[in-house]
Formats: sequence, C-alpha cells, structure tokens
Amino acid sequence: MPEQVRTADGRRLRVEVSGDPHGRPVFLLHGMPGSRVGPRPRSMFLYQRGARLISYDRPGYGGSDRRPGRRVADVVQDVAVVADALELDRFAVAGRSAGAPHALACAALLPDRVTRAAALVGLAPQNAEGLNWFAGMAPSNVTEFRTAFTDPERFAAGIIPRSARIRDNPARLLEELRDDLTADDRLIVSDNTVRSMLLRNYREALRTSPYGWIDDALALTGPWGFDPAWIRVPVLLWHGAQDVFSPASHSAWLADRIPRATAVLEPSAAHFAALRALPGVLNWLLAD
Repeated sequence: MPEQVRTADGRRLRVEVSGDPHGRPVFLLHGMPGSRVGPRPRSMFLYQRGARLISYDRPGYGGSDRRPGRRVADVVQDVAVVADALELDRFAVAGRSAGAPHALACAALLPDRVTRAAALVGLAPQNAEGLNWFAGMAPSNVTEFRTAFTDPERFAAGIIPRSARIRDNPARLLEELRDDLTADDRLIVSDNTVRSMLLRNYREALRTSPYGWIDDALALTGPWGFDPAWIRVPVLLWHGAQDVFSPASHSAWLADRIPRATAVLEPSAAHFAALRALPGVLNWLLAD
C-alpha cells in the first residue's frame, strides 16, 4: 500500500488507507483546512462493514505538493491517480464540508468509476443561479469567502499568519469557531475522541504550508469546472438545518439540479454533526 503517489506532472500526494484492506473502496475527501488524518469512523466499524476507506491530502495540505490555481474539477485527476495506484477500477466517494464539492466533481467527471457519491454539509457553486450564496452564513465565513472571491491576494495575506498560529496551537481554530457553534456542535467537538482527531487533522493540514487552505477557498469561490447537473450516479446530500458555515440552502439548490440526488435534512443538526452522520452515510455508499 503506497503512502505516497506521484501525479503525471510530478507532484506528490500523501495517502492513507484504513479499515478492511480487501473491502469495498470509499474515498473520503476532507474539509478546509483538513488532511488525510481527519475524523473518520473507527477501524472496527469499517471492518464490520467491509469498507476500505481511502483519504489523501489535497494539494498544498500535509504531505501533498501544492498545485497553484487548481479548480474543484482538478480533484478528479488526483483521485484517479490514487485509485490507479491502488488498482481500483470502481469506488464510492464522500466529501465533508469543503470536500463535498470535490466529491461531486468526481461523480460528474468520473462516471465510469464512481458508483455513488455523498456530499455532507457542502457548498453550491458561487455563481449558483437563484441562490443567495451568503444567506444564513456566519459573518466570519462571509468575510473570508467574499475576500477570497474579490481580493485573493489580501485573502492569502490574512491566511498565512493565521495558519501559522493554528499549526502551532490547533485548538485556536476551534476557539475561533466557538461563538458560531450550536449547542449540539459544541457537544460534538468537546468529545475527547473527536477533539483529538480534529486537532491532529488541523495540525497535519497546515504542517508544511498554508496553501492548501488558500487554494481551497479560491477554488470554491471560483469556477468549479463542472456543472452538478451533469451528475448521473446516485448522490446523497446530507445537511444540518442549523449549519451557519455552509448553509443548508446550498444542498437544497444542489438537490434541485442533480437528477439522482437524495436529500437528507436534519432539523436540529449543524455543521459538525456530519461527523456523527458519516457511519450511516458509509452504509448508504456501500449499499449499491
């Protein structure tokens, strides 16, 4: 099992595989900032379900080389390279938060390889027709995404020192988010197991550079390189109605446009509840 693969243009991608080594493959695409070591179901759960969970650092995060100017659609080349290295013809894909649009890109652009896709607490394209993209979003996220969209250089200049502080003390990021967390989300992130996974995730994400975070935000607010309406494989859209980081209206917009989408809206859940939902989502992904 390779811990590192090379892309056609020579970049390194750092990969991690957990669960049943002979199980059915599922790619899990991390959030922002995030890495291959982000929160996931326990290995025993994965073994019991016969799941082989594959995660990797998106370019610029952790152990993966940066790809400046990447679009959301560019994820498909990296996922295909990892799948080829693991000798996988077909696989399911799930993405949480910023990973969700990347999972949808795989569903749209790798239709012969992706069996099912799940997008948890994801975003719609910034140019989504008829959607007020910032409605219901926490002011801090509005400022961050709007700056990324209108002034990328100023956005990057702000993220660079911030990421250094979070790398040195990853608990700072949870403290920054605290005022926007619902009571349910606070309960989830205060769980010792979840919290340790999140802190390890943030530290690894920013270990080598801030550019994974910067390039993610620029990709999400720029042209994605595909239309969600192209997707023809079954898609599960999971969202918490109380989410203020990626509002549930984004999943509703996607559900109206993806032909084979199933939308699940949890009335009392918010953003981090997606971690709690992941085992059930994996069951759905493996049901095909």
